[in-house]
Amino acid sequence: MNLQPKEILTEKEVECGMKLGIREGLATETMNVMTTGAFLTALSLLLGASNLQIGLIASLPAFSNISQLLTIWLVKRYNNRRAISVFFSVLARVPIVIIGIIALFFPNGISVQFIILFLFFNFFFASMAGLSWNAWMKDLIPEKIMGTYFSKRSGYIQTLNVCMSLIIALGIDYMKHHYPKLELDAYGSMFILGGISGLLGVFLLSRIPEPKSFLGNENVFKLFIMPLKDNNFLRLLVFNSFWVFSLNIAIPFFTVFLMKHMNYSLSYIITLTITSQLCSIATIRSWGIFADRYSNKTILSICAPIYIICIAAWSFVGIYTNFISNFALLIVIYALMGAATAGINLSLTNIGLKLAPRKEAIAYLSVKNTITAIFSFLGPLIGGFLADYFANRHLNIRIEWITPNMDKVFRLLSLNQWNFLFIIGAILALISLEFLVRVKEVGEIEKNLVVKIMRSSIRNNLKDYFVLGNMLNWHNHLMAIIKRKKHQTLPDEIPKEA
Repeated sequence: MNLQPKEILTEKEVECGMKLGIREGLATETMNVMTTGAFLTALSLLLGASNLQIGLIASLPAFSNISQLLTIWLVKRYNNRRAISVFFSVLARVPIVIIGIIALFFPNGISVQFIILFLFFNFFFASMAGLSWNAWMKDLIPEKIMGTYFSKRSGYIQTLNVCMSLIIALGIDYMKHHYPKLELDAYGSMFILGGISGLLGVFLLSRIPEPKSFLGNENVFKLFIMPLKDNNFLRLLVFNSFWVFSLNIAIPFFTVFLMKHMNYSLSYIITLTITSQLCSIATIRSWGIFADRYSNKTILSICAPIYIICIAAWSFVGIYTNFISNFALLIVIYALMGAATAGINLSLTNIGLKLAPRKEAIAYLSVKNTITAIFSFLGPLIGGFLADYFANRHLNIRIEWITPNMDKVFRLLSLNQWNFLFIIGAILALISLEFLVRVKEVGEIEKNLVVKIMRSSIRNNLKDYFVLGNMLNWHNHLMAIIKRKKHQTLPDEIPKEA
């Protein structure tokens, strides 16, 4: 297998590489669906994980980004991002298979500590592969269509996530209720299949062509310092670090809250996740188009406040015991979170790539990932600590209405162990937006103007849809009337016999 980069790629090679990139993303997402998210949390809780351990598992992907300093050295030494990405992707996905084998065939040997250890190696090597992949894709994908391409890729990935998540969740819940002793076996099988799918993704990854990069002669330390001297990029780092720290205090515990406090089954949780994914799928291409047309920062300034409102809204979940009311509120929250997340993730990725100079892209991306990783790592750990601290603390705000015939209590706010985390995370995320204002991006357009343009675009699209729909309806009605008239006049049109 030849993994050497090429001096120049043809248009056909670039197009082929982009198609393979989508297929590789689907294979990798299959692995992620089976081994991360709600299913990983459910497995951890099944094995008796504490709040701090849940926070630690959530922080592992961020903490492992410190490995990217080694990636810079390797890229500088060998200048072969594809070989580095392929090699470390294999090392990252083997531990997933090992976890599945132990859980399925040696259930007495599986524990939360064992999972944390092997997940560390998984995330550590995946981080090394991911950095070289990002720099590789920056050179492969034409910049003018970067937002559109990654939004398309994300749309396919999220569609797969939706379908697989629901099917697996229903299967897990069925097994949990009818064959509870086989629940751990089910998770073991998922990890094995997920790991195999991930290795298939590595094979597809190895076939994507790589354009040769041209690196300077600076040493690794100087490369690491260089982005910190770029004031605009430094401002992006400050915002991104504060943002991920704020969110990671709360987000890792959404599933724990639903499972432990609300007693929701995996099917309900995955249904909510699917709602979020569908809204993300429905909006991500639009975000990509607007990001390419205007700026990523503008999209961030629109989506971030929506996401913050959603986090704060979690504090109102569970105030009343009525299931329908709570589930309806969660549907709205997840729908808005999905639409906002699509724009936020796409914009953060693209703005980091856009502000990184081509020759120093690997260094800029590494610094961005490493520094934000520190704050992403601290967020879930502090969140786990706060969850334990607020375990026996409650804040209730209510209004009581007393009449001779009625004594009614209206609950306005009820904060408990988990809700405190959501409020704290939302407040900190709101503060972080102050740092976003200072970031400058080429082609940046005022947020209010873009909002007006987006509203006009959506309104026109809906108008065209309804006009077309009405035209089709009128056409159908007209044809029906003509046919009816013909049927009624037909006898009179027949010549009479002489």
